[in-house]
Amino acid sequence: MQEILTVIAYPVAWIICAYLLKIESGLAKLLISLTAAILVYVLIGIKIAQKENKENKD
Repeated sequence: MQEILTVIAYPVAWIICAYLLKIESGLAKLLISLTAAILVYVLIGIKIAQKENKENKD
């Protein structure tokens, strides 16, 4: 699930940069999209880790 959402986040961020923010630089779109995808991956990982810690305490 985590990887699927990361894969989806990359093109969504690219489209947002291209059409909504009107960023023309390919490098800027690449960096923003990769950052968004990594951020999604990390945030989901943190959420899963917190859920596992909560379950282990119970």
